[in-house]
Amino acid sequence: MFKLKLPTDPRWANIAEGNIGEILTDHAWCEQKATTNAISLINMLPEHPEIVTELIAIAQEELDHFSQVHEIIKKREYVFGKARKDDYVNELAKFVVQGSREDLIVDKLLFAAMIEARSCERFKVLTENIKDEELKAFYKELMISEANHYTTFIGFARQLGDIEKVNKRWEEWLEYEAKIIQSYGNKETIHG
Repeated sequence: MFKLKLPTDPRWANIAEGNIGEILTDHAWCEQKATTNAISLINMLPEHPEIVTELIAIAQEELDHFSQVHEIIKKREYVFGKARKDDYVNELAKFVVQGSREDLIVDKLLFAAMIEARSCERFKVLTENIKDEELKAFYKELMISEANHYTTFIGFARQLGDIEKVNKRWEEWLEYEAKIIQSYGNKETIHG
């Protein structure tokens, strides 16, 4: 999926299912951060009104996902925990180039695409491996949404940058992500 170099071990779903309250809290905060990321991209691209319009829709959708996860937490009477840092995302952020404005924008879009790709892949693992029917259906719906976001971010990068350079850089992102994801998949977090 998305040419990810290292798939998630399906046993991660067992870890997640072992503490659904924790995974839901982590997921809610991931959606909140995705909302914030879409808004930060809007701030970088005011001269592209069509892209801004699509980013607004993504931000609204991510905020809606945050709300949906929060409602599941409340309905199931779990405790909505505090925001926590996402070590996986923080490690990915180190790979963003600080070159020209164009290079930075393209890399920020590829960074967003990578997070969406891995999240989508994790949601697929949950959909295929957990017993909770309500959450299976929920994560299947979100998996489709994350795939659309991934496609949108990659498309924006290719629209704003040189396609050959963007494709080469995406391959570099895939290689980098494969190295860091090896340390993850053993915690009750979406990326952990």
